[in-house]
Amino acid sequence: MSNTQPARPVPVASEHIPLAARKVAFDWDQTPLHWLPGEPFATHTMNVLHLLLPAGERWFVHVYKQVLPRITDEQLREDVIGFIGQEAMHSQAHDEVLPHLRRQGLDPTPYTAQVDWLFEKLLGDRTLPPGRAGEWWLKERVAMIAAIEHYTAFLGDWVLNATELDRRGADPVMLDLLRWHGAEEVEHRSVAFELFTHLDGNYRRRVRTWATAFSALVFLWQRGTRFFMENDPTLVDGRASLRDLQRAGRRGVLPSPRAMAASIPRYLSRTYHPSQEGSTAQAMAYLASSPGANGGART
Repeated sequence: MSNTQPARPVPVASEHIPLAARKVAFDWDQTPLHWLPGEPFATHTMNVLHLLLPAGERWFVHVYKQVLPRITDEQLREDVIGFIGQEAMHSQAHDEVLPHLRRQGLDPTPYTAQVDWLFEKLLGDRTLPPGRAGEWWLKERVAMIAAIEHYTAFLGDWVLNATELDRRGADPVMLDLLRWHGAEEVEHRSVAFELFTHLDGNYRRRVRTWATAFSALVFLWQRGTRFFMENDPTLVDGRASLRDLQRAGRRGVLPSPRAMAASIPRYLSRTYHPSQEGSTAQAMAYLASSPGANGGART
């Protein structure tokens, strides 16, 4: 595998905007356990976000704070600072859903403890000798975040366009949380990749860390969905399978496995740049109308 890139990724200049965290508020008092009516599997598959994101996005922030002194491009530095602010708010907003789940009989603590261990211990800071080893580990984590952000932007773009969720009567507050978060993922989708290319850009590292990140996401997501389905107090025999995911994808209530697979070669293309995917204009339009980002009123 050659490590030389014949063509540099080309950003879409018009897609760049200043980034800033938005204060949000969501009222969960009227949100049912199955907030997508008649779709416990799809509900719980998306609920895994509340388990993964608080720890994962705290990890993003921790790693990026270590990276900030190494950034020599002033525009990128400002983008990373805005990214950190948005990710911190995402972590807080999803964390606030967990007490609501507990009140409805789903205690996610056994699963979130495992996720915390993954990000804090396995992917956390390591006692390494100063020099090349520490530099290698920092670059590995920056590259992993770039790969993960490819999928968060993919999911953000999907949920902004998932009209079937509206048609099926999804709880408006939960849908607003997911779309506010998804819109900001689309808004800042280029930052992690541009930081990776600024610090390193090694193509072999991009491929290697994509494989690690993708495998970890698949494992954690299916494990989280099974945890929810098996512990849902309203389900007699809650199970989760790949067939369920395929069926939900065909109904339009989850991203289809085919669409997720199609995103892989785009990320691995040597000319890939995140700004080539999704629409900043669409994301900004949603953020301007989001109840949670504009007062938190239930619609």
